[in-house]
Amino acid sequence: MQYSDRANAIAPFFAMAFGEKATALENQGRSVIRLNIGEPDFGAPPAVQQAMQQAVAKNELPYTGALGDMRLREAIAGFYQSQHGIHVDPNQVVVTAGASAALLLTCAALVNPGDEVLMGDPSYPCNRQFVKTFGGNVNLVPTGADSHFQLNSKLVSEHWNAHTRALMIATPSNPTGTAVALDELDRMCAFAKEKQAWRIIDEIYLDLSDHAPGPAKSVLAVDDGAIVINSFSKFFGMTGWRLGWMIVPDEMVPVIERLAQNLYICPSTPAQMAALACFTPSTLALCEERRQSLLTRRHIVLDGLAKAGLSVPVAPSGAFYVYIDVSLTGMSAMDFCEQLLAETGVALTPGNDFGDKDADRYVRLSYATSEQNLHEGLARIQAFTAS
Repeated sequence: MQYSDRANAIAPFFAMAFGEKATALENQGRSVIRLNIGEPDFGAPPAVQQAMQQAVAKNELPYTGALGDMRLREAIAGFYQSQHGIHVDPNQVVVTAGASAALLLTCAALVNPGDEVLMGDPSYPCNRQFVKTFGGNVNLVPTGADSHFQLNSKLVSEHWNAHTRALMIATPSNPTGTAVALDELDRMCAFAKEKQAWRIIDEIYLDLSDHAPGPAKSVLAVDDGAIVINSFSKFFGMTGWRLGWMIVPDEMVPVIERLAQNLYICPSTPAQMAALACFTPSTLALCEERRQSLLTRRHIVLDGLAKAGLSVPVAPSGAFYVYIDVSLTGMSAMDFCEQLLAETGVALTPGNDFGDKDADRYVRLSYATSEQNLHEGLARIQAFTAS
């Protein structure tokens, strides 16, 4: 059987691969601490779970419009007004089957064969695959601790070329948890806009940013023509519900609608009905409490890694990831993760998932698990590095 070149070219997703290895150890009766997957342990808020049960009980679950149920689109627009002080037209909100579908639609709408998309190294690996699937090329710009593992206006201008058609930035970022300052984001977007290029901003972790003071600001505060990607998975803890959204310029709405109609018809109807409960005051207050809990967990992790003699070149300022330099152990990232899992049952993700530059010296830890698991996992890591 012959498979497509694009299918054969896709590299393994090591975060998932180490998850499978962890499951195999559990099946052998081993105790495993999973710090490899970015999946909040809180789960969906209770009101959302109840709303899902009610939606299913009614047995009235037809297709919605391809752009999503208008009530949910209006609720998302209202969230930007109340949470970020930004007016968003509900007609520009597109509900999608997870943020992955939003990125899929974006690349399907914008990328032609040979077009280049600029993004930082390290960055979320699936973003690269979306671009390549539609024949585009990824200009993966090396970053480091000096730029908080993020693109900046200097790097963007230095790596721009005649084929660049879009700039893609995630802030805060997976795998580093670092964010781009709003003024720097403004400069990068303004540069790309002058070049008549698209600005694709992944804000999946925006509402899990540090607040100092007030909530983090969306890119829409400085660039109302940017394409914004977001999700119910992280701030609202709805990972398996596969529901996300995007905000796009007016001119792009009919294009996205046609693509969504043909690629997946519409997002899940019961998930959309349940997601309406995300935007009540009580649910938003609960999600803020959870964000504060993640800050406590971050302090636990940074303290525990320091005791293990492991370096974190840049402390995260959002999300729930820490990017750890393991080079002083004398081991590669892959060997470190393999041996740590085999000997201690702690699962991390090697940096090889996220780019090329120095990828073999970094590993990602997700602290989206309980404090009890974090204390136990860090104790095992400390014993491992001591040995």
